[in-house]
Amino acid sequence: MTGPELTTVAALEARLQELHKLTAQTPLYNPVFQLGIELSRKLENGEMSLDQIEALVAEMECESLRARAVRLDRVLETIPLAENDARLDAAADEEDFTAFAVRWQRPAAHVVFTAHPTFLLSSAQTEAVARSASTGDHSQASVCIAPAERDTITLDYEHEKATAAIANGQKARDRICARLFDIAATRWPKRWKSLQPMPVRFASWVGYDMDGRTDIGWSTSIRYRLQEKAQRLSGYAESLADLEPKVAAKLARAAAHTAEMAANFSKDLSEPEALSVAANALTSDHPDKLVSLSGIIAELEEEARHAGQEVACKLLVTAAAMRADGLGMGWIHFRVNSSQLQNAIRRRIDPAGKLSLASQAALVKMRELLAEVKPLKSNFAALAIENSTAVRQFLAMAQILGHIDADAPIRMLVAECEQPTTILAALYFAKMFGIEDKVDVSPLFETESALEHGGRFLDAVLSEPAYRDYAKKRGRVSIQTGFSDAGRFVGQIPAALAIERLHGRLAEAMAVNGLTDVAALIFNTGGESMGRGCHPTSIDDRFEWQMPPWARRRFLRAGIRLEPEVSFQGGDGYLWFGSDELALAILTRMAEKPLWGADTRAPTDVFYRRTDLSLDFYRAIRRVQHEHLESTTYSRAITAFGLGLLNDTGSRKSRRQSDLAADRSMSLRQIRAIPHNAILQQLGYPVNVIAGMGTASDGNREEIAEMLIESARGRQLVRLVRAANALASIKTVAAYGELFNSAYWASRPYRGHEQHISDACLKLAEYLTKDDRTGVFRRLASRLRVDAMKLHKLLDLIPDEAPPAKDREHIRRNLGALQSLRIALFKHMFLRAVMVPPFSRANDISRDDVLEMFFSLRVEDGLAQLRRAFPVHFPSISDFAIDEPSEYPDSSAAGYAQIHKDYIDPIARSYALSLRITTALANEFGAHG
Repeated sequence: MTGPELTTVAALEARLQELHKLTAQTPLYNPVFQLGIELSRKLENGEMSLDQIEALVAEMECESLRARAVRLDRVLETIPLAENDARLDAAADEEDFTAFAVRWQRPAAHVVFTAHPTFLLSSAQTEAVARSASTGDHSQASVCIAPAERDTITLDYEHEKATAAIANGQKARDRICARLFDIAATRWPKRWKSLQPMPVRFASWVGYDMDGRTDIGWSTSIRYRLQEKAQRLSGYAESLADLEPKVAAKLARAAAHTAEMAANFSKDLSEPEALSVAANALTSDHPDKLVSLSGIIAELEEEARHAGQEVACKLLVTAAAMRADGLGMGWIHFRVNSSQLQNAIRRRIDPAGKLSLASQAALVKMRELLAEVKPLKSNFAALAIENSTAVRQFLAMAQILGHIDADAPIRMLVAECEQPTTILAALYFAKMFGIEDKVDVSPLFETESALEHGGRFLDAVLSEPAYRDYAKKRGRVSIQTGFSDAGRFVGQIPAALAIERLHGRLAEAMAVNGLTDVAALIFNTGGESMGRGCHPTSIDDRFEWQMPPWARRRFLRAGIRLEPEVSFQGGDGYLWFGSDELALAILTRMAEKPLWGADTRAPTDVFYRRTDLSLDFYRAIRRVQHEHLESTTYSRAITAFGLGLLNDTGSRKSRRQSDLAADRSMSLRQIRAIPHNAILQQLGYPVNVIAGMGTASDGNREEIAEMLIESARGRQLVRLVRAANALASIKTVAAYGELFNSAYWASRPYRGHEQHISDACLKLAEYLTKDDRTGVFRRLASRLRVDAMKLHKLLDLIPDEAPPAKDREHIRRNLGALQSLRIALFKHMFLRAVMVPPFSRANDISRDDVLEMFFSLRVEDGLAQLRRAFPVHFPSISDFAIDEPSEYPDSSAAGYAQIHKDYIDPIARSYALSLRITTALANEFGAHG
């Protein structure tokens, strides 16, 4: 036997702890890589099998699912339904009915369910984690019964999951509304029926976001909107069946009619005849067609006036849901890229293509166009033949507002919007199709340039008379901020600080331009991970991180109504609404502390007062993050494995098509924010959260530490960094680089202990002599280590607010063991890849190309080439009914089944196990990406 037995998780963690002690003697010693070596040796000499590795992975995967459930439980504070009812009662403490109505008729937040590719867990795993968190049973028996097989994620799958999460949210909101009516009836028996509560509003962009997607056509959006309408109408009808049978029957008929329309738009509409049939059925008058709920809401409220408390309460709860959601599961958000809008408007203001849309001349022409535009009628034929993506969006919105839901406004999110002309172009098209009174145009700020120049952009847009008139007509100014891309481009801490300054600039611009009488709707879009805008330590930190009290007070003091909006992104976000209990808990936390709330009398936080310190601190962190982003070392390390460390977690694929040479020079700007952050998790160090804070304090450490201690915002920054640092391991980053170390592979069989793989090791060593990745990872680890040592010196000066976690070291050992297992699996894959017998070049792909596929974890591509070269499925002589006998093929002409068994199948299985480790690691970090 080679070394200690490593067949249990406890044994792995114990061995890692022993190896870690050796770093005191040899600072460069790497326990993670060494454990990977020991596991690899056992795997290659037969002491361990892939079955045993799989058992270890399964146990640690189970532990990670339990960690997700525990985290939900901890952050939500209180989960049982009855306990949240009691907390709501305590929050609804107003003694005056008017104050009570004002408070509870204002949504604590708008909640948006997005289609971000964060479906890390399978449906079965999600249900198990949600059930465990909901019941408080975090045992293996509760969580670990879910199979590991992944779901096939399609757009329909995402839409189904989003509507299920919203449905749970709607039930929780109904429960809150019912409770509020009961409270009001007790305190104000003569006035309570006039209450119109709206604790929260829901929205979704799943199926409506076309930024960067070519798989979502306009008919997809129409189909989803009809399906959502049919589902919501059925729910309304069910809630009223025993109370108002006639109204319920009307709603049920409308649901059936809408379902029929949805079925029509689910068909192939590529031919004009087919589209004509579907469009005419939807747009024609029909006794069961319903496009507004205003009359039904009025009817229900009138019936409630004359009903007893129990019946009236139920009627009013349904009316409140209708007022909040309209004829759908909630509001909807369309999204386009600014370039799509610019291309559309250019044909009208600059057909020759000679005018810069950023110029003053273009702005003048845009103003003229906007002043002269007259509304045009449109239909589905116009929508079908339109070739501009942006214009199609407006045409689709016009059809939805005209024939599906005339009440609920629609958001038009514009990504990468940095020119006032783009916003005016959106207003132009909204006006052209007669929907400017129902569409909220919202620029998105998430790029480095947008955050840097966002204040001037807002000043310019809000100073436009046409925009001010539009904002007053809509009753709000809408913007969106993005923490994912911002965190990737400038680092998460600088991103959060830049975004809050943008919030403040919006408040100033609204005040200067006479818009204090309209609301500020601010959609802060963040994910569930630390690297994408989610603070992990508490629910208060989660909600205040993206828009802190300082920013909220800027609006409150200016007398501007604030409408905060937050995202719950993809599968990781939907988990918060994975059961009735979880949904009620998250909404109750919002209700207790509305996201628009802040104490206007609070003194200015020292972080904002001492800008001589905090601004330099921010700039220094941003500079370090920028250096990483622009560094070829960082870029090469992060892209060393391509995107092969990651599972497919969404219908929108992260990988952009490229060749092998392009993979080697892949830019970080080619990788979207979610996979970028996910790779950082998988490599063991969330650079975009941690890096820079230590360096930024260098030379002024004591004064900065004092500021951070005294500042509520500063302590929040420190809590985020501590949480990330508790999971970080620079040794793990370095360990991955050693996989490509030619000297390691050449030396491994040197003493004669592994002669059975000696040739394979030498082939690897020879191939990797020209590989740059070992040096790249070493340089990156060195840079991170220097910054980390400075960070530790800073943190030593700042008291740790969190009590010492008893399981902290266990979690770190668990993470290290997972990484060592994956390194052993990668070695197994690499060895098997070079052991494969020679095969012929095909489609201009050589053996070395196939090896590089495996080294960059394009495993499925590499396996496809090997299966092509060594087929096992081909025609058999027994397939034919030939009378004449044949002695050929004989036994010497056997297929390649043994090659599959010895090489191809182990590679495939090892990679599949490595992706299960990916899931387990992400769970320990709290989310994918």
